[in-house]
Amino acid sequence: MELLTREGLDRATARLSPVMRRTPLVASRVLSDRTGREVWLKCENLQRTGSFKPRGAYNRIAGLTDAERARGVVAASAGNHAQGVAWAAAELGATSTVFMPEGAPLPKLVATRSYGAQIHQVGSTVDDALVAARAYAEETGAVLIHPFDHLDVVAGQATVGREILEQMPSVGAIVVPTGGGGLVAGIAAAVALDERTVPVVGVQAAQAAAWPGSLAAGTPTPAERMSTMADGIAVGRPGDVPFAHVTALGDRMLTVSEDALSRALLLCMERAKLIVEAAGAAAVAALMDHPSEIPGDGPVVAVLSGGNIDPLLLTHVVAHGLRAAGRYLTVRIVIPDRPGGLVGVLGVARDAAASVVDVVHARTAGRLALDEVEVVMTLETRGPDHRSAVLAAFAAAGFEVAVQE
Repeated sequence: MELLTREGLDRATARLSPVMRRTPLVASRVLSDRTGREVWLKCENLQRTGSFKPRGAYNRIAGLTDAERARGVVAASAGNHAQGVAWAAAELGATSTVFMPEGAPLPKLVATRSYGAQIHQVGSTVDDALVAARAYAEETGAVLIHPFDHLDVVAGQATVGREILEQMPSVGAIVVPTGGGGLVAGIAAAVALDERTVPVVGVQAAQAAAWPGSLAAGTPTPAERMSTMADGIAVGRPGDVPFAHVTALGDRMLTVSEDALSRALLLCMERAKLIVEAAGAAAVAALMDHPSEIPGDGPVVAVLSGGNIDPLLLTHVVAHGLRAAGRYLTVRIVIPDRPGGLVGVLGVARDAAASVVDVVHARTAGRLALDEVEVVMTLETRGPDHRSAVLAAFAAAGFEVAVQE
């Protein structure tokens, strides 16, 4: 399969330079301290529409003929590609139709509609939406703007890689959130075309990881399961075009857990003051959990691929991240049903300097004896060591504690 050429990348750069933001590289001391390597964040969450996706969408639509653009464009997306296509189509004078899963985050739906797209919600995954988008293209003549499986889309995403090389000539490795593969393929191509040997590492959510099995099989293969908070990289099968690039030019593919994604999102907020979505934090999660598996020497650049997170989901993810980081502790304690029992439990929390977030006091749980009460209490702690100290304080006070994960 044809790989991206220097001419293709130069053409994409010329098209995008007037309309795309050159997103900054931001140093991360906390990640540098954790990994023992200098770490920088490539902030594509600050790109137009909140992700890297407009790069590929604009380059693809700009490459259409006037007659093709007059027929309109159609896309399928969980949200970021949808916004990129809608914005790019509006900029280039084309109408856009977007198919999105029924569970697509509301803010992404609202933003996509605000850029002028007509939206249809179908199925539960991006792959379901893509089937509907293909059918729509065949019925109407609209041009399908695939989220990752087209050389012009890969070329647009490759401009991220070119920017990194220009901004950080000494870069030693680039870590990239990966779904269908357009971004990691583009960055790998940009590195290769610059005749550099910088490793490019893709990162997937472990619960929606089609790439490891595909690379092992030597062909794009559907994922066995798709269940992750990182909807932006929840793609069931790698694209043929990205797969050809990654197998020829990429270095390796890592996976990260849901806990790691939550902790990475929380770190970006607390320490870098950057809002990212779970998918956008995947590269940071890999640096936190697998620093020894990042090859190469010299500075590491982690791409923050998107920042379009639903505020309601953000609330849940932050709580999940706090729990995963040892900052929340939920305990279940059975105490005698007599006056002062709850005060005793709360007193232990107070003396251990744990802040009470909420308390549920129940007399009716089925496993309780007539003279027992169950207390479920969530406490705010200062980290794993303090969490252990709080549990030890309850044990020392004679309480049997069941930790609720």
